[in-house]
Amino acid sequence: MGDPAGIGPEVVLKAMTADAVREVARLAVFGHDEGLRRAADRLGIEVSWHRVGGPAELASAGDGPLVCDLGGAPLDQLFGARATAEGGAACLRYITAAADAARDGLVDAMATAPIHKQAIAMAGCPHRGHTDLLAGRLGVRDVVMMLVGGPLRVALVTMHIALAEVPEALSTEAIVATGRITAAALRRWFGVAEPCLAVCGLNPHASDGSRFGTEELRLIEPAIVELRSAGVEARGPLPPDTCFVRAARGEFDAVVAMYHDQGLIPLKLLAFDDAVNVTLGLPIIRTSVDHGTAYDIAGQGVASPNSMIAAIRLAAHMAGVRERPGQ
Repeated sequence: MGDPAGIGPEVVLKAMTADAVREVARLAVFGHDEGLRRAADRLGIEVSWHRVGGPAELASAGDGPLVCDLGGAPLDQLFGARATAEGGAACLRYITAAADAARDGLVDAMATAPIHKQAIAMAGCPHRGHTDLLAGRLGVRDVVMMLVGGPLRVALVTMHIALAEVPEALSTEAIVATGRITAAALRRWFGVAEPCLAVCGLNPHASDGSRFGTEELRLIEPAIVELRSAGVEARGPLPPDTCFVRAARGEFDAVVAMYHDQGLIPLKLLAFDDAVNVTLGLPIIRTSVDHGTAYDIAGQGVASPNSMIAAIRLAAHMAGVRERPGQ
């Protein structure tokens, strides 16, 4: 259910009532039963669910939505609009329990509401966010953040680092790993038999023959050669300012972007309200909202559940593709 001090409880409750969710999935919310009930009362959201005391009880629960009651949310901080160690600790408990349940086959997929990085740090978490935390919990070294929205799928080589650090953080190995993980996920989770990836350049005009930088020649071109040798159809390095236009028109199955804003600005321009964050490379399906805790509007009843609904629907779709014969 995300950070109890933010909009997580609200968007989760709204998703529980949405026909678009009920038609594709049965929800089991990992969180705090009393906290969700108080949130529903405060916001005037009419929704009912069955409470279960832990993940082991999910299989034997009745019909309808479930809340796996893990407690711990500080009720005085519900919609409190600030990061606290108690709220961060509650988030960590919900995330790890849900990830373990997905790993153990108790649920088909995991869709996460927003957490606050400062709150989980205050609770003693060494990880920067969901992605790092889940990778460590599930014993995975290489993971990829892919954003899905509108006509675009965008995978990031580097994620939450300063722009000045991007050139140093890029490597041929990192670009190859991103491309291979993305292509494998498109086959396994999205049903794309022969994925075609667009690989962005780092510099304007993809450096225009090394006039505006050498990263394309030194790092990106060798990565594309290696990806093709491994059976991945990768094209580029392409000028970023035209690459996304071509991808939006359906020429590519996904874009590999070199850094966060290179990939997310075009995606959010086209799909701001319903973009979804997908973690690739995990042994489980994990999607997430593509927004933060929005402390500034917490508890006001105005938070849009669209990204939460889209994350649940995409997780259900991915689980369905996985279960098809031949996947």
